[in-house]
Amino acid sequence: MLRVLSIVGTRPNFIKVGALHHAFSRHPQIESVLVHTGQHYDRAMSEVFFEQLRLPEPDRYLGIGSGSHATQTARIMTALEPVLQEEAPDVVVVVGDVNSTLAATLVAVKLHIPVAHIEAGLRSGDRTMPEEINRLATDAIADRLYVTEQSGLDHLQREGVPEDRVVFAGNVMIDSLERFRHEASATGTVAGFGLEHKPYVLMTMHRPATVDHEQPLGRLAETIEGITTHAPVVFPIHPRTRQRLQAFGLLDRLDALDTLHLTEPVGYLEFLDLMQNAAAVVTDSGGVQEETTALGVPCLTLRPNTERPVTVDIGTNVLLPLAPDQITKHMEEALAGQWKQGQVPPLWDGHAAERIAADLVTHYDD
Repeated sequence: MLRVLSIVGTRPNFIKVGALHHAFSRHPQIESVLVHTGQHYDRAMSEVFFEQLRLPEPDRYLGIGSGSHATQTARIMTALEPVLQEEAPDVVVVVGDVNSTLAATLVAVKLHIPVAHIEAGLRSGDRTMPEEINRLATDAIADRLYVTEQSGLDHLQREGVPEDRVVFAGNVMIDSLERFRHEASATGTVAGFGLEHKPYVLMTMHRPATVDHEQPLGRLAETIEGITTHAPVVFPIHPRTRQRLQAFGLLDRLDALDTLHLTEPVGYLEFLDLMQNAAAVVTDSGGVQEETTALGVPCLTLRPNTERPVTVDIGTNVLLPLAPDQITKHMEEALAGQWKQGQVPPLWDGHAAERIAADLVTHYDD
């Protein structure tokens, strides 16, 4: 029996581990243990994802909550160490690039427990992003590295990672998307906004570089005003973003826009329904770049770089500065149907988690 302990902490983790847990359940030789660090801890950002993705209740819940990067990482490490000692897994699975990912990797490696990193090798080249540090450090010490795109293979090769530690497995985020997209349609979320037969834009913004300072957040508000003159905008707003808009006196300005739907965070199925029916998506998220490429939906990513270049090279994603006029111009092209066609990258076929499960059994099950 192979005892696999998976770490989740944030919304993107739930989506990826949901696909992995589903694949693990089809292998009788895998015993799956789930640990939730509590990095995202309210219902809208946590519980609803467990329910919709059909994840079982976590075997362990650490209840870490928010805090600075150092505080959060240290709390996770301190709380997780005795859990790993008690659970004694054969391998720890970490996904993505959040603080829970790095913290779990450090603890497991120091306890001599192998770590498998899902989404290994992604690089933005921007070390001011905390996620980039988490990615680099995790890949440097993890034992098994599962890659989603060619750039990941290239980065790990340049960094001197031995080839026998790297597996090109595909993208587990797309596994969940393919599994649940029909259920998402059944939620009637788009209809709830009265947008069934209307072109609309979906927006999601949460990165500190975008929302933590008054000047870029003011440009974002101006961007939203420009887009709403062309199409309705649905903006499920991250708690962090809402707090900053209010603090800088911008929330009332946005509330006054008739064609802007500012909503609380929505569940995975509701967001997927909004995304797959959108005329275009504006984001600063990594995962949304992948999902829109898989769906063939135009994506405007308001960042100077991306750790997922395949979405730009062959997908539907473009990188743009936070420049309202330039964004509005590109939005007009998307709404007019003048966007690049895009292709689905190799192995983004809904079966990545199955490949990972099979490899874990082959590699670790004695």
